[in-house]
Amino acid sequence: MSQTIEVKVPDIGDYHDVPITEVLVKPGDSVAAEDPLITVESDKATLDIPAPGAGVVREIKVKVGDKVSQGTLVLTLEVGAAQPAAAAPQQAAPVAAPVPVAVALPAAPPAVTKPAPPQPAAPRAAPPPTAALEPVDAAKAGLAHAGPSVRRFAREIGVDLSAVTASGPKGRILREDVQTFVKTELTRFAGGVGCIGFNLPPLPQVDYAKFGPVQMQPLSRIKKLSGANLLRNWLNIPHVTQHDEADITELEAFRKSQADEASKEGLRFTLLAFLIKAVVVTLKQYPNFNASLAFDGESLILKQYFNIGVAVDTPLGLVVPVLRDADKKGLRELAKELGDVSSRMRDGKIAAADLQGGCFSISSLGGIGGTMFTPIINAPEVAILGVGKSVTKPVWDGKQFAPRLLLPLSLSYDHRVIDGAQGARFIAFLSTVLSDIRRLVL
Repeated sequence: MSQTIEVKVPDIGDYHDVPITEVLVKPGDSVAAEDPLITVESDKATLDIPAPGAGVVREIKVKVGDKVSQGTLVLTLEVGAAQPAAAAPQQAAPVAAPVPVAVALPAAPPAVTKPAPPQPAAPRAAPPPTAALEPVDAAKAGLAHAGPSVRRFAREIGVDLSAVTASGPKGRILREDVQTFVKTELTRFAGGVGCIGFNLPPLPQVDYAKFGPVQMQPLSRIKKLSGANLLRNWLNIPHVTQHDEADITELEAFRKSQADEASKEGLRFTLLAFLIKAVVVTLKQYPNFNASLAFDGESLILKQYFNIGVAVDTPLGLVVPVLRDADKKGLRELAKELGDVSSRMRDGKIAAADLQGGCFSISSLGGIGGTMFTPIINAPEVAILGVGKSVTKPVWDGKQFAPRLLLPLSLSYDHRVIDGAQGARFIAFLSTVLSDIRRLVL
């Protein structure tokens, strides 16, 4: 016997009034359990709301642009009914979740279609002149007609709401209005990729098609959203990057000796698990790195927990899920959690809560290559560790040159919080921990 049930928004973390960006089903569609029904987009993540079970969609209660929270009614679903064979479940492509670098996430990517023939890119018209961004006037901003979530979003990116043109009902400023304002200013100052507030001349408008064939390829949503965060972090945080090398000869030998045994348990015993443990040991020694600068810039918030963000490479770009309470987990537990989160990220099954609460991030490019680089800090964190590809080099031991496996490390830190001496001590201590894995158990 069939029955009709109400499908509501499940727990989506601390987010409220998040907008719907896509409605993926229509009345009469048959869906299977876990099929995506709608896509919502917060300031940190884009998530699919799945079907709780198999059934037929009867009535949709929301539309694109509606704001929803936990418990909001999405649609009614008839379960237990015979499903028409011709009505195939509508599938949405996987969704990938700053990062980091931090980091905003994309909505579900569009379905793959046959690409259109390349079209020559026409030169863009020069943007109309706009006024330069002024310091935020709190009094004027307070008079602007906007909801709490929009005000919080504007504060986070430093936008004066009194300068934003409203498009909502009764002169209400929407989140999209703030985004449009920022895009306009970015376009004005640097052809779409420049620096706010520096009054730099714009980049030249180039008709690339006159030099040869071209093809326009839209950026993925994750790159467009994370790009704004990366620019904000780079402009607002005075970065310093400290480089060093860690001798991981003994660590790698131990890791390989345990790899076969771990594989029998379905674990992939990678270097990253050791890096997380070594970072936690070092953060305990240097707590200023496990902190965030208060919004007023007058104090430092020292965190008593150790949540480590790990950059994961997905088809749509890098995202940074957070492994919580890393200080309370062993190497095998971390290895298992890393495998699980990487799988869920690539399948688009990550939750909003998995992307929040990070203290320190690690961006490892060792599996790809390269040596030193400058990772961009994932605000509100104050530091990030970049890891290159390990390489065997001859090292003088006092008597002779011996082959040693060296791991390139690049530590970027916020110079408002951490000075050069602290940065040098942190990365030197971290190198020592990695060189002698016995320190991991101290």
